[in-house]
Amino acid sequence: MSVICIANQKGGVGKTTTAAALSQGLSEYGKRVLLIDWDPQASLTITMGFNPENLKRTIYDVLSSAIKNDGYTILDDVIVRTNDPNIDLVPANIELSQAELDLVAVLSRELMLKHMLQPVHQSYDFILIDCLPSLGLLTINALAAADTVIIPLQADFLAMKGLAHLLSTIIRVKDRINPALEISGILFTMTNTRTLHCREVMEVTRRAFGDRIRVFDAIIPTSVRLKEAPAAGKSILTYDPQSAGAEAYRLFTKEVMNEKG
Repeated sequence: MSVICIANQKGGVGKTTTAAALSQGLSEYGKRVLLIDWDPQASLTITMGFNPENLKRTIYDVLSSAIKNDGYTILDDVIVRTNDPNIDLVPANIELSQAELDLVAVLSRELMLKHMLQPVHQSYDFILIDCLPSLGLLTINALAAADTVIIPLQADFLAMKGLAHLLSTIIRVKDRINPALEISGILFTMTNTRTLHCREVMEVTRRAFGDRIRVFDAIIPTSVRLKEAPAAGKSILTYDPQSAGAEAYRLFTKEVMNEKG
């Protein structure tokens, strides 16, 4: 079983799209996947076809119960089944925005998500955590719970400049909280390799980080179909299986599978 955190403090770089597509790609290999929506914006919940406003219980209820240590709500209580029999989801909604404040005074607050996930480890081959665009306590919790981190990176100068800050946070978590944490790699998203700027950003990133961090061969293109898929409540692999975006994510999934053996 592998816990993968999909993280980048910059918003709009394709974290949720990557989480949804990777889960579908892993399902095509027959793997059981649990998706964790760890973002108050609930983009992953929406992408998987659920309305956050209609949910009776979410991951915030599990977190609140864990903080109180009352056992009232556990992860199994909020897991919902998706249209794919191999993929389950722990949904979120705006209530999760309260979590950072709730965690401030909690003992071992960085390890709450890790403890919440432990009871379901044996039920899945992969747990994918879709993080919010922040380096606060929620993202620290995700990094503390994960085995590996995937960093979706838009091929854009400003997105690349923020990468060093994210890597510094990952290193601190590895040193102080989760020694087993490893960076799986950088995944270029929203790319248009016909532009000089895009090609230059990719080249500079590889030169700056490629000797220390894997850069996946898969390159996710800019695509209208990728933008349409969440509105349809589907991953790109289900929404348009033959599209360039779907094929790129299948290549990426294969790389992840090869890494995990």
